[in-house]
Amino acid sequence: MSFEESLMELENIVERLEQGQLSLDESLLLFDKGIRLVRECDTMLKNAQQRVDKLIEENNGLGSEPFELQEESTLEK
Repeated sequence: MSFEESLMELENIVERLEQGQLSLDESLLLFDKGIRLVRECDTMLKNAQQRVDKLIEENNGLGSEPFELQEESTLEK
């Protein structure tokens, strides 16, 4: 499963859990699946970061800077 597919599946799980219409057993199964998806996505992101770092290093040490996210309220102004 790709990162994007995993993320979409995770979003679907969160929506279903937030609706509160599931039994306890169903909720626990979905929660467990969500945790596994979060771990998989985290691993994929870490691997991607390592690849980027390696590419930067191989290309004459081009520097990288942390990317700071702007809050939504800042973007709307």
